Amino acid sequence: MPRKEVPDTQSPRHEPEPPFPEQHQDKPGHEHKLSPRPRYQAPDYRGAGKLDGKVALITGGDSGIGRAVAVLYAREGADVAIVYLPEEQRDAQETADAVRQEGKRAVLIPGDVTDPGFCKAAVERTVAELSRLDVLVNNAAFQQHVASLEELTDAQMEHTFRVNIFGYMRMARAALRHLPKGSAIVNTGSVTGLQGSKELLDYAATKGAIHAFTKSLAQNLVERGIRVNCVAPGPVWTPLNPSDQAPEKVAEFGKEQPLRRPAQPEEIAPSFVFFASDADSRYITGEVLTLLGGETTAA
Repeated sequence: MPRKEVPDTQSPRHEPEPPFPEQHQDKPGHEHKLSPRPRYQAPDYRGAGKLDGKVALITGGDSGIGRAVAVLYAREGADVAIVYLPEEQRDAQETADAVRQEGKRAVLIPGDVTDPGFCKAAVERTVAELSRLDVLVNNAAFQQHVASLEELTDAQMEHTFRVNIFGYMRMARAALRHLPKGSAIVNTGSVTGLQGSKELLDYAATKGAIHAFTKSLAQNLVERGIRVNCVAPGPVWTPLNPSDQAPEKVAEFGKEQPLRRPAQPEEIAPSFVFFASDADSRYITGEVLTLLGGETTAA
């Protein structure tokens, strides 16, 4: 199938800004219900074959940042395996369709990264169906605001850590036997892991752990020629937000940034291409890249 032609758009785009419609969703949140819909197609992005012949596995690839990364990886020539929760099937199918419109193969792998057996099975299925694995993107995440530490339950604490850091470590461990020299692991961190967040105590702690894990694993794998880096965004317009915060807070999401809005997923995804591409970032490993809409005090 030929690659989808991308429109030649030279005029500046107007990005959605707060206030957004007040809205709330039950977890895990669904992109097809979010208003306005997050932008993931990146019409101004031109593929250059940076990932030709590669295979990428993306957790949380059904929506948000994961979906935008899947589309740009396909545009750069990669086949893509997408891990997602079974209840996110509709969003995952839309992502797979978008990958195939770029002329590449998409494999849908429903399951839960809190299950160690599933992490191993997801990697093995990717290799079985797409013949290899070159890029692992750890992106699946869980977050839930709480007003105080006293309100943070053991169940929430444990679930947040099982998804956000144990899932990353288990996916990486399963992938390592298949990743060749020159391959890459890209983790999704967060500004909350650098600055903290008073109502995301457990989530921010896991994101800080992801940053440390990135740097530690990069040191561990440098002699094997496998690069490990992390993208740490500020607020991004994804289903994670309306499934967590009150509707009135969702309406003002991202307004505090210097650019006065949250990022769109398509604005974050090129950094994942950069870290996955051996041509672009061959000399870069162990880095945490912040994308904060003009904020300059994170690190």
